[in-house]
Amino acid sequence: MSRHISYKPKGVCSRMINIDVDDNNIITNLEFVGGCDGNTHGIMALVKGMKVDDVKSKLKGIACGTKATSCPDQLAIALDELEKGQ
Repeated sequence: MSRHISYKPKGVCSRMINIDVDDNNIITNLEFVGGCDGNTHGIMALVKGMKVDDVKSKLKGIACGTKATSCPDQLAIALDELEKGQ
């Protein structure tokens, strides 16, 4: 049974993060709505096919400039929310 979350990020330029994860906890689809196009497409290409825990451990806590968070950090937070909703 795959899982899906549409997460509204806070404190970043992207407006929505849509994530699909399969039964093996692998990210099968990722879409950022808004944000820095090149950066978000890079993140999408890199994490697709990765295990959720690996993505969270690599991205959690990354800041963007003077902001306390970033799109990668918000992705890690969204994945936490997805796991809470299991």
